[in-house]
Amino acid sequence: MNPVSPYVLLSRMEAARRQTRRHLDLIHRQITGRAERIAITGKAKARSYRRGGSRWTRSDELLFQDHVERLAFERRMEIAALARKLQRQERAITTVRRALGDDGCNEAA
Repeated sequence: MNPVSPYVLLSRMEAARRQTRRHLDLIHRQITGRAERIAITGKAKARSYRRGGSRWTRSDELLFQDHVERLAFERRMEIAALARKLQRQERAITTVRRALGDDGCNEAA
C-alpha cells in the first residue's frame, strides 16, 4: 500500500469537516423551518384569514422561538454529537497544519 501524502490527508480532513458543518447547518435549517410552519399553522387556525401583508407580531415571534427551542431540545443529542465531531475534526486539522508548517493563512472553510 502506498503512503498517503499529508496534503491529501489534510484535504480529505477538510472535506469531512465541511460535510459535518453542512449537516449541522441542515439540522438548524430544518428546526427553524419546522418551527416557522408550526407557528404559522397555529396562527392561521387562531385568526380569521385576512388578505394583505404579513401579520407577524411580537407574540408570534415568541411562539416561534419557543418552537425552535423545543425542536432543538428534541434533537439535542444529534446536535451535540455533530458539534463534538466538528470540534475533533477542527483540532485534528489544526494539528496536521502545524505539523506541515502551515499557519492556516489559506484556510478555505
